[in-house]
Amino acid sequence: MHCLAGVMNSVLRSWLCLGLLARGMAATAAARGPVAPYETAAPAAAASPIDELVFGRLKDLRIVPAFFCSDEVFLRRAFLDVVGVLPTREEARAFLDDPRPDKRARLIETLLARDEFVDYWAMKWADRLRLKAEFPIRLWPKSAQAYHRWIAGCLAENRPYDRMARELLLATGSSYYAPEVNFYRAMQQRDATNIARTVALTFMGVRAERWPADRLADLAAFFSRVAFKGTSEWKEEIVYLDPLKAAPARARLPDGTEVALPPDGDPRAVLVEWLVSGKNPWFARHMANRLWYELFGRGIVHEPDDMRPDNPPVHPALLAYLERELVSSGWDMRHVLRLILRSRTYQLSAIPRASDPRAAAHFAVYPLRRLEAEVLSDALCRVTGVPERYVSPVPEPYTYLPEEMRTVALPDGNSTSAFLELFGRPARDTGLAAERDNADGAEQRRHLLNSSHVHDKLARSPVLLALASQTQQPGELVEAVYLTVLSRRPTALELKALADYRDRSGLRGRELLTDLVWALINGEEFLYRH
Repeated sequence: MHCLAGVMNSVLRSWLCLGLLARGMAATAAARGPVAPYETAAPAAAASPIDELVFGRLKDLRIVPAFFCSDEVFLRRAFLDVVGVLPTREEARAFLDDPRPDKRARLIETLLARDEFVDYWAMKWADRLRLKAEFPIRLWPKSAQAYHRWIAGCLAENRPYDRMARELLLATGSSYYAPEVNFYRAMQQRDATNIARTVALTFMGVRAERWPADRLADLAAFFSRVAFKGTSEWKEEIVYLDPLKAAPARARLPDGTEVALPPDGDPRAVLVEWLVSGKNPWFARHMANRLWYELFGRGIVHEPDDMRPDNPPVHPALLAYLERELVSSGWDMRHVLRLILRSRTYQLSAIPRASDPRAAAHFAVYPLRRLEAEVLSDALCRVTGVPERYVSPVPEPYTYLPEEMRTVALPDGNSTSAFLELFGRPARDTGLAAERDNADGAEQRRHLLNSSHVHDKLARSPVLLALASQTQQPGELVEAVYLTVLSRRPTALELKALADYRDRSGLRGRELLTDLVWALINGEEFLYRH
């Protein structure tokens, strides 16, 4: 890039004020007006039961909620949160120019129905289910691929959550041809006690290693007959119920209820009937909380997989409402996502108006957080038009993945890159949410500023080449860049900053556009959800 310091000092700092606003305005923000182009002065009125609960609590706490986000912010936020991808320039322009008052609701429905929704949410499930071919999980490549296809298929057909859980927990058969059995294989240790810990974490949001030993042993009893054996086919494994292993006659459910176990049947079935009934204190509550967490980056119970009596929900009535909606809708996860996405609470600005330290925990403001490694990689690919190339490190078989495959669609946690590891992609060893690291440190900043990886993408960018070859007016080209990178049009201040930089540097055409894109992708507005 040309005149690196000049770009940073003259352009980047002038343009990207979002982080400064979010950090520095809270003390006096209650009396200020909305900040363009990030906020709108829409009335602060509840539009759903979610809003009534959240705004009612904020009123009781005397916490002023943020303004509502602008259409520009909502567009980008909804794309990233629902499908994990930036809108195209054409999609951004069409949405911003749409005069219909219900266009946000329309966009939500469109995004929930897109194929990219399946790819993105399959990635989230693959993190939780520890989908990884090699050590320490050892699913092996063919099983990992089959398992990922099964997860994606569940999401594509919007399979009810209770049915999905039932199929995972009661699975038996081949790791290749009954891929849901890989739930039992995707663990570092596969004895009954560790299976019980994994089940508690995955479906109850509970870290059962903190339980008393006898309580964990009670849960492990339901999995006492689960066994594994190989076949003559390479790396295939069968999950089955060993008839030589005797289950106890009686066992105790996690809520303390004692139940009889069938002498010749599947002891897991007794646990599953209780678990998916919607009447226990964990299953529906955990998923409702998890869906909220995925859209806000913060659970009503936080961390989302640490539900315990001494870590209560910050808003019990809100969690109870979402739990009821999940059960009454027939365990429809998209239904709960839709409720949250359409709420005014979700559509608050990321710029706080309250200095109260409780504001973030009570959802008075949309939380700023850095894009996940996979989403950031795909965003850089979309902006520049230069794809990433991934290979499978597993030598049996050693494969190159298609260049058109989005990073979020990678099925195997072992298919990675230096970029993904640097930006915190989870190892998928434990299934804990905390395995993903979205910290924004000096190493990540240096990579975006100075690496040959980013420089080469910009230098080879067919998107920039196509824009530079067009005969549009300079203002139209700059608008096209902003719509591509930030999903909005530039402000007058930004246009002036760019004009000043152009006059000082003497750059024109492709070189000027390259510097502009480079500056924008290094700013907080690009790197963060807001």
